[in-house]
Amino acid sequence: MELIKEMLSYPFIIRAFIVGILISLCAALLGVSLVLKKFSMIGDGLSHVSFGALSIAVALGIAPLKLSIPVVVIAAFFLLKITENDRISSDAAIAVMSASALAAGVLVTSFTSGMNMDVYSYMFGSILAMSREDVRFSVILSAAVLILFFFCYHKIFAVTFDESFARASGVDVSFYNSLLAILTAVTIVIGMRMMGAMLISSLVIFPALTAMQLFKSFRGVVICSGCLSVVCFCVGLSASYLCSAPAGASIVIANLCGFLVFRFLRMVFGRNV
Repeated sequence: MELIKEMLSYPFIIRAFIVGILISLCAALLGVSLVLKKFSMIGDGLSHVSFGALSIAVALGIAPLKLSIPVVVIAAFFLLKITENDRISSDAAIAVMSASALAAGVLVTSFTSGMNMDVYSYMFGSILAMSREDVRFSVILSAAVLILFFFCYHKIFAVTFDESFARASGVDVSFYNSLLAILTAVTIVIGMRMMGAMLISSLVIFPALTAMQLFKSFRGVVICSGCLSVVCFCVGLSASYLCSAPAGASIVIANLCGFLVFRFLRMVFGRNV
Protein backbone atom coordinates (compact mmCIF):
# COMPACT_ATOMS: atom_id res chain seq x y z
CA MET A 1 0.00 0.00 0.00
CA GLU A 2 2.85 2.38 0.80
CA LEU A 3 4.32 1.87 -2.67
CA ILE A 4 0.93 2.59 -4.28
CA LYS A 5 0.53 5.77 -2.22
CA GLU A 6 4.05 6.82 -3.16
CA MET A 7 3.36 6.13 -6.85
CA LEU A 8 0.13 8.14 -6.84
CA SER A 9 1.81 11.06 -5.08
CA TYR A 10 3.45 12.08 -8.38
CA PRO A 11 1.27 14.23 -10.68
CA PHE A 12 2.82 12.78 -13.84
CA ILE A 13 1.92 9.24 -12.69
CA ILE A 14 -1.70 10.30 -12.13
CA ARG A 15 -1.81 11.89 -15.60
CA ALA A 16 -0.30 8.71 -17.06
CA PHE A 17 -2.97 6.57 -15.39
CA ILE A 18 -5.82 8.80 -16.58
CA VAL A 19 -4.58 9.04 -20.17
CA GLY A 20 -3.53 5.39 -20.30
CA ILE A 21 -6.83 4.00 -18.98
CA LEU A 22 -8.87 6.10 -21.41
CA ILE A 23 -6.61 5.36 -24.40
CA SER A 24 -6.51 1.63 -23.55
CA LEU A 25 -10.30 1.56 -23.43
CA CYS A 26 -10.63 3.37 -26.76
CA ALA A 27 -7.99 1.23 -28.48
CA ALA A 28 -9.59 -1.99 -27.22
CA LEU A 29 -13.11 -1.08 -28.35
CA LEU A 30 -11.96 0.11 -31.77
CA GLY A 31 -9.60 -2.86 -32.02
CA VAL A 32 -12.45 -5.38 -31.95
CA SER A 33 -13.88 -4.05 -35.22
CA LEU A 34 -10.43 -3.61 -36.76
CA VAL A 35 -9.30 -7.16 -35.91
CA LEU A 36 -12.54 -8.71 -37.18
CA LYS A 37 -12.27 -6.68 -40.40
CA LYS A 38 -8.68 -8.00 -40.80
CA PHE A 39 -7.42 -4.43 -40.51
CA SER A 40 -5.63 -4.87 -37.20
CA MET A 41 -2.20 -3.69 -38.39
CA ILE A 42 -3.57 -0.22 -39.14
CA GLY A 43 -2.40 0.72 -35.64
CA ASP A 44 1.17 -0.14 -36.54
CA GLY A 45 0.97 1.73 -39.86
CA LEU A 46 -0.58 4.86 -38.38
CA SER A 47 1.90 4.90 -35.49
CA HIS A 48 4.77 5.05 -38.02
CA VAL A 49 2.97 7.83 -39.91
CA SER A 50 2.58 9.65 -36.60
CA PHE A 51 6.29 9.21 -35.86
CA GLY A 52 7.15 10.75 -39.23
CA ALA A 53 4.82 13.71 -38.56
CA LEU A 54 6.18 14.15 -35.02
CA SER A 55 9.76 14.14 -36.30
CA ILE A 56 8.91 16.90 -38.77
CA ALA A 57 7.09 18.85 -36.04
CA VAL A 58 10.09 18.61 -33.70
CA ALA A 59 12.43 19.71 -36.52
CA LEU A 60 10.23 22.71 -37.37
CA GLY A 61 9.49 23.63 -33.75
CA ILE A 62 5.73 23.04 -34.17
CA ALA A 63 3.49 21.62 -31.43
CA PRO A 64 3.55 17.86 -32.20
CA LEU A 65 -0.17 17.13 -31.74
CA LYS A 66 -1.23 20.03 -33.97
CA LEU A 67 0.66 18.53 -36.90
CA SER A 68 0.45 14.80 -36.25
CA ILE A 69 -3.31 14.48 -35.66
CA PRO A 70 -4.41 15.91 -39.06
CA VAL A 71 -1.59 14.08 -40.87
CA VAL A 72 -2.52 10.71 -39.33
CA VAL A 73 -6.25 11.27 -39.96
CA ILE A 74 -5.49 11.98 -43.64
CA ALA A 75 -3.32 8.85 -43.76
CA ALA A 76 -6.17 6.78 -42.30
CA PHE A 77 -8.54 8.07 -45.00
CA PHE A 78 -5.90 7.34 -47.63
CA LEU A 79 -5.58 3.75 -46.40
CA LEU A 80 -9.35 3.30 -46.58
CA LYS A 81 -9.45 4.55 -50.16
CA ILE A 82 -6.51 2.34 -51.20
CA THR A 83 -8.05 -0.80 -49.71
CA GLU A 84 -11.31 -0.17 -51.56
CA ASN A 85 -9.28 -1.06 -54.67
CA ASP A 86 -9.33 -4.86 -54.96
CA ARG A 87 -5.86 -4.92 -56.51
CA ILE A 88 -4.20 -3.68 -53.30
CA SER A 89 -4.79 -5.60 -50.07
CA SER A 90 -5.04 -3.83 -46.72
CA ASP A 91 -1.86 -5.41 -45.29
CA ALA A 92 0.17 -4.41 -48.36
CA ALA A 93 -1.14 -0.83 -48.25
CA ILE A 94 -0.35 -0.55 -44.53
CA ALA A 95 3.15 -2.00 -45.04
CA VAL A 96 3.95 0.50 -47.82
CA MET A 97 2.70 3.50 -45.82
CA SER A 98 4.33 2.31 -42.60
CA ALA A 99 7.77 1.82 -44.11
CA SER A 100 7.63 5.07 -46.09
CA ALA A 101 6.54 7.20 -43.10
CA LEU A 102 9.12 5.61 -40.78
CA ALA A 103 11.86 6.20 -43.35
CA ALA A 104 10.81 9.84 -43.72
CA GLY A 105 10.85 10.29 -39.94
CA VAL A 106 14.32 8.76 -39.61
CA LEU A 107 15.71 10.93 -42.44
CA VAL A 108 14.25 14.15 -41.00
CA THR A 109 15.63 13.24 -37.56
CA SER A 110 19.11 12.45 -38.87
CA PHE A 111 19.33 15.72 -40.84
CA THR A 112 18.08 17.93 -37.98
CA SER A 113 18.17 17.30 -34.26
CA GLY A 114 19.37 13.71 -34.27
CA MET A 115 18.07 11.02 -31.90
CA ASN A 116 17.41 13.31 -28.92
CA MET A 117 15.16 12.55 -25.95
CA ASP A 118 12.02 13.94 -27.65
CA VAL A 119 12.40 11.62 -30.63
CA TYR A 120 13.41 8.70 -28.41
CA SER A 121 10.27 9.12 -26.28
CA TYR A 122 8.10 9.05 -29.41
CA MET A 123 9.81 5.86 -30.57
CA PHE A 124 9.59 3.94 -27.30
CA GLY A 125 7.20 5.96 -25.13
CA SER A 126 7.54 7.86 -21.89
CA ILE A 127 5.10 8.41 -19.02
CA LEU A 128 6.82 11.76 -18.44
CA ALA A 129 5.44 12.94 -21.80
CA MET A 130 1.84 13.06 -20.56
CA SER A 131 0.53 16.63 -20.27
CA ARG A 132 -2.75 18.25 -19.26
CA GLU A 133 -3.50 18.67 -22.96
CA ASP A 134 -3.19 14.89 -23.40
CA VAL A 135 -5.65 14.38 -20.54
CA ARG A 136 -8.19 16.70 -22.19
CA PHE A 137 -7.78 15.00 -25.57
CA SER A 138 -8.17 11.59 -23.94
CA VAL A 139 -11.39 12.52 -22.16
CA ILE A 140 -12.92 13.92 -25.37
CA LEU A 141 -11.77 10.88 -27.39
CA SER A 142 -13.07 8.32 -24.91
CA ALA A 143 -16.42 10.11 -24.74
CA ALA A 144 -16.68 9.99 -28.56
CA VAL A 145 -15.80 6.26 -28.71
CA LEU A 146 -18.22 5.31 -25.91
CA ILE A 147 -21.02 7.34 -27.52
CA LEU A 148 -20.32 5.64 -30.85
CA PHE A 149 -20.55 2.13 -29.40
CA PHE A 150 -23.51 2.92 -27.14
CA PHE A 151 -25.75 4.58 -29.71
CA CYS A 152 -24.52 2.94 -32.93
CA TYR A 153 -23.77 -0.58 -31.67
CA HIS A 154 -25.96 -2.40 -34.22
CA LYS A 155 -24.59 -0.35 -37.13
CA ILE A 156 -21.00 -0.96 -36.03
CA PHE A 157 -21.85 -4.66 -35.75
CA ALA A 158 -23.27 -4.73 -39.30
CA VAL A 159 -20.34 -2.80 -40.80
CA THR A 160 -17.84 -5.06 -39.02
CA PHE A 161 -19.22 -8.38 -40.20
CA ASP A 162 -20.90 -7.74 -43.57
CA GLU A 163 -20.59 -4.41 -45.37
CA SER A 164 -22.84 -5.56 -48.23
CA PHE A 165 -25.65 -6.44 -45.82
CA ALA A 166 -25.09 -3.17 -43.98
CA ARG A 167 -25.47 -1.19 -47.23
CA ALA A 168 -28.61 -3.13 -48.12
CA SER A 169 -29.99 -2.27 -44.66
CA GLY A 170 -29.47 1.44 -45.30
CA VAL A 171 -26.34 1.89 -43.18
CA ASP A 172 -23.86 4.49 -44.48
CA VAL A 173 -20.85 2.15 -44.53
CA SER A 174 -18.39 4.77 -45.76
CA PHE A 175 -19.36 7.14 -42.94
CA TYR A 176 -18.87 4.53 -40.21
CA ASN A 177 -15.61 3.27 -41.71
CA SER A 178 -14.36 6.86 -41.84
CA LEU A 179 -15.48 7.44 -38.25
CA LEU A 180 -13.62 4.34 -37.07
CA ALA A 181 -10.54 5.50 -39.00
CA ILE A 182 -10.60 8.99 -37.47
CA LEU A 183 -11.05 7.72 -33.91
CA THR A 184 -8.31 5.12 -34.41
CA ALA A 185 -5.94 7.75 -35.80
CA VAL A 186 -6.45 10.09 -32.83
CA THR A 187 -6.12 7.17 -30.38
CA ILE A 188 -2.81 6.15 -31.96
CA VAL A 189 -1.38 9.70 -31.85
CA ILE A 190 -2.24 10.29 -28.19
CA GLY A 191 -1.33 6.78 -27.04
CA MET A 192 2.00 6.90 -28.85
CA ARG A 193 3.27 9.51 -26.39
CA MET A 194 3.15 6.84 -23.68
CA MET A 195 3.58 3.54 -25.54
CA GLY A 196 5.86 4.63 -28.37
CA ALA A 197 5.55 4.06 -32.11
CA MET A 198 6.98 0.55 -31.80
CA LEU A 199 4.43 -0.73 -29.26
CA ILE A 200 1.18 1.27 -29.57
CA SER A 201 -0.42 -1.22 -31.99
CA SER A 202 -0.44 -3.81 -29.17
CA LEU A 203 -3.22 -1.85 -27.43
CA VAL A 204 -5.36 -2.33 -30.55
CA ILE A 205 -4.61 -6.01 -31.19
CA PHE A 206 -4.02 -7.80 -27.87
CA PRO A 207 -7.30 -7.08 -25.99
CA ALA A 208 -9.52 -8.13 -28.92
CA LEU A 209 -7.54 -11.32 -29.60
CA THR A 210 -7.50 -12.17 -25.89
CA ALA A 211 -11.26 -11.68 -25.46
CA MET A 212 -11.94 -13.83 -28.55
CA GLN A 213 -10.30 -16.79 -26.80
CA LEU A 214 -13.29 -17.17 -24.46
CA PHE A 215 -16.14 -15.16 -25.97
CA LYS A 216 -18.02 -15.79 -29.21
CA SER A 217 -20.56 -12.95 -29.23
CA PHE A 218 -19.59 -9.49 -30.51
CA ARG A 219 -21.00 -7.86 -27.37
CA GLY A 220 -19.07 -10.23 -25.10
CA VAL A 221 -15.83 -9.60 -26.96
CA VAL A 222 -16.32 -5.80 -26.86
CA ILE A 223 -17.05 -5.70 -23.11
CA CYS A 224 -14.31 -8.16 -22.16
CA SER A 225 -11.79 -6.44 -24.43
CA GLY A 226 -12.41 -3.02 -22.85
CA CYS A 227 -12.21 -4.31 -19.28
CA LEU A 228 -9.17 -6.47 -19.93
CA SER A 229 -7.28 -3.65 -21.64
CA VAL A 230 -7.78 -1.31 -18.67
CA VAL A 231 -6.72 -4.00 -16.17
CA CYS A 232 -3.59 -4.91 -18.17
CA PHE A 233 -2.65 -1.25 -18.50
CA CYS A 234 -2.93 -0.65 -14.74
CA VAL A 235 -0.95 -3.81 -13.96
CA GLY A 236 1.71 -2.97 -16.55
CA LEU A 237 2.15 0.64 -15.47
CA SER A 238 2.31 -0.34 -11.78
CA ALA A 239 4.89 -3.03 -12.54
CA SER A 240 6.84 -0.49 -14.58
CA TYR A 241 7.05 1.87 -11.62
CA LEU A 242 7.84 -0.82 -9.05
CA CYS A 243 10.54 -2.49 -11.20
CA SER A 244 11.89 0.69 -12.83
CA ALA A 245 11.12 -0.84 -16.24
CA PRO A 246 9.95 0.89 -19.46
CA ALA A 247 6.22 1.57 -19.26
CA GLY A 248 5.32 0.60 -22.82
CA ALA A 249 7.14 -2.74 -22.70
CA SER A 250 5.66 -3.56 -19.27
CA ILE A 251 2.11 -2.91 -20.54
CA VAL A 252 2.68 -5.13 -23.59
CA ILE A 253 4.00 -7.95 -21.40
CA ALA A 254 0.94 -7.61 -19.15
CA ASN A 255 -1.28 -7.95 -22.24
CA LEU A 256 0.73 -10.95 -23.39
CA CYS A 257 0.26 -12.62 -20.01
CA GLY A 258 -3.46 -11.95 -20.21
CA PHE A 259 -3.59 -13.53 -23.67
CA LEU A 260 -1.73 -16.64 -22.48
CA VAL A 261 -4.04 -17.02 -19.47
CA PHE A 262 -7.17 -16.72 -21.63
CA ARG A 263 -5.68 -19.13 -24.17
CA PHE A 264 -5.08 -21.67 -21.39
CA LEU A 265 -8.64 -21.22 -20.08
CA ARG A 266 -9.97 -21.81 -23.59
CA MET A 267 -8.02 -25.06 -23.84
CA VAL A 268 -9.45 -26.19 -20.50
CA PHE A 269 -13.04 -24.94 -20.63
CA GLY A 270 -13.66 -24.14 -24.31
CA ARG A 271 -15.34 -21.01 -25.67
CA ASN A 272 -18.97 -20.79 -24.59
CA VAL A 273 -20.07 -17.17 -24.14
